Amino acid sequence: MEWVDFAVNVALLIMVVLLPLSFYRVAKPGQTAADRLVGVDTITNLLVGIVILLAIVENTDTTIDIGIVVAALSFAGTVSIARYISEGRVF
Repeated sequence: MEWVDFAVNVALLIMVVLLPLSFYRVAKPGQTAADRLVGVDTITNLLVGIVILLAIVENTDTTIDIGIVVAALSFAGTVSIARYISEGRVF
């Protein structure tokens, strides 16, 4: 089980390192709304991955539920913003 713990820790480190790069993509001047949406979607996906990996490290089941809720809200938000960008309406 030592290699599993090592792999989970490496994955956590990689995801945490990728977060500032995604923030830069959102905050970079001159980006279109679609580019910013991709950056925000990447940030939320990384956060969900971090939450799930932390649930594995802590061996708790309730933390996985939090990750599922964040993923569902992220999906709904991404779809609504993408529709607003493409069609100019949400509903």
